[in-house]
Amino acid sequence: MARVMICDDAAFMRMVIRKLLEENGFEVVAEAENGVVAVQKYIEHKPDIVTMDITMPQMSGIDALKAIREYDKKAKVVMVSAMGQEVMVKEAILAGAKSFIVKPYKEEQVLETLRKIAEMD
Repeated sequence: MARVMICDDAAFMRMVIRKLLEENGFEVVAEAENGVVAVQKYIEHKPDIVTMDITMPQMSGIDALKAIREYDKKAKVVMVSAMGQEVMVKEAILAGAKSFIVKPYKEEQVLETLRKIAEMD
C-alpha cells in the first residue's frame, strides 16, 4: 500500500490520522509539524502521498505544497484542513493539490480519497 507523510501542527491530529491509515494498510513514513519540516521530510522520505494541513506555523500548508511541487511535479498532496472556505480550496487545487478534505472528516472519506490518489499516475 501507499507510503504516506502526515503534516499537521497538532500532534493529536497526526496521531489520529496515523492510526487510521496504519489500521487500513497504509505505511506512514514521516510526520511533520509545520511546512518547513514537511518540505525537508518530503525530500528525505519521498512518500507516495502527503496529507497536508493548511494552517501551520513557520510555513503554511499551501506554501509547503508549492515548495514540494517545485521539487517534484508529480507529488501527490491532499489538503486536510478545517479551512474549508472556497478561496482556500481553490488556492490549494491551483497550487497542485490532488484533493481537499475538510475537517472534521469521516474516516471513510479519508481512506477512499487516499486509495484513489494512490492509484493515480
